[in-house]
Amino acid sequence: MSFDDLKLIAPIRKALKTQGYTVPTLIQEQAIPPLLEGRDLIGCAQTGTGKTAAFAVPILQLLAEELRNPKAPKTIKALIVTPTRELAIQIDDSFTAYGQYLGLKNTVIFGGVPQKAQTDTLTAGVDILVATPGRLLDLINQKYVSLRHVSFFVLDEADRMLDMGFINDVKKIISYLPKTRQTLLFSATMPMEITKLVNSITVNPVRVAVTPVSSTVDIVEQGVYFVGKKDKKHLLIHLLKDEAIASALVFSRTKHGANKIIKDLAGAGVQAAAIHGNKSQGARQLALNNFKAKKTRVLVATDIAARGIDVEELSHVINYDLPNIPETYVHRIGRTGRAGLGGVALSFCDTEEKPYLKDIEKLIAKKIPVIEDHPYPLMETEPADNKEAAKKAPVGKPGSVGYFRRNIKR
Repeated sequence: MSFDDLKLIAPIRKALKTQGYTVPTLIQEQAIPPLLEGRDLIGCAQTGTGKTAAFAVPILQLLAEELRNPKAPKTIKALIVTPTRELAIQIDDSFTAYGQYLGLKNTVIFGGVPQKAQTDTLTAGVDILVATPGRLLDLINQKYVSLRHVSFFVLDEADRMLDMGFINDVKKIISYLPKTRQTLLFSATMPMEITKLVNSITVNPVRVAVTPVSSTVDIVEQGVYFVGKKDKKHLLIHLLKDEAIASALVFSRTKHGANKIIKDLAGAGVQAAAIHGNKSQGARQLALNNFKAKKTRVLVATDIAARGIDVEELSHVINYDLPNIPETYVHRIGRTGRAGLGGVALSFCDTEEKPYLKDIEKLIAKKIPVIEDHPYPLMETEPADNKEAAKKAPVGKPGSVGYFRRNIKR
């Protein structure tokens, strides 16, 4: 199937071609036709599946078809709510790219920066607004934003909204929307509270699930190191000596932990940058841009800050801290192995984190191979079933789990 088969208008097809898009992804193929028909939609898809284009393209087309007088005062007709600044910026950039030949105006608003530039743009008028919940509610209260004319509402990364405590803000935002609208909800996972929200805001929705909720990317090689909490920093430094790790996204559970990892790496002569909620927007964007441009080899992030990170050819994800929510593990390792490329996901597991590992393995329905050949083994007996998994660990190219098992010397 090509984008021509999806009955897209010429300006959008031209824009997609300019962006190098040739064939739609599975979620685009399944979502765009019903959305063009005006249906509500629930999309369950992992990151990297092309879901932004899946909702942005039909919204742009429907708005372009409705545009009667380009010179008429602009009102917000489409609202996209997303949890983080990085993801909001990324979505806004996508609307700009896909709609570059349509004459529609889009903008993005988020907290952590002065509001004047954002309010000036809103006052001038926009068709499409991408927003994070806090800043959106703030500007609604200040009368800079009116949602009375919204025809399209997109709630993106709904599960992360729940994790970050935004669910009540989202419900308040929904209360400002017209009753008659087209509603789209996308989420990597579907916890019970999100399911309840879905049922309350959609009407006879089309459901699209590109991958099972619990699945991990098959082409990502996974491995776990049992290591003491105090030895994690030493193991990380040891692994980063290997040039097979071309780029590494390191996950920390806390902002303080991310800063400490950066300090430890700097002490060992490893250049790295951190991205988390306490960093200014400018600092976060600079760190992300340098990582994407391969000027920085290692990026340390918390889950909240990493939600909008989309990096091509990311070779390694390293879980310095195992997440206590198993679905988060699936999301983390999905940062590598994108666009059909291979990748490696390595996890550090101390004694206290073993229950987290058990929950993760239950969710993904597989044992993560244990990498035993390293200088900082946990001074206790590993579970027998994980030892059995280690015997079956793959033996692949440099940078793979098998490579680490066979080649990292004590």
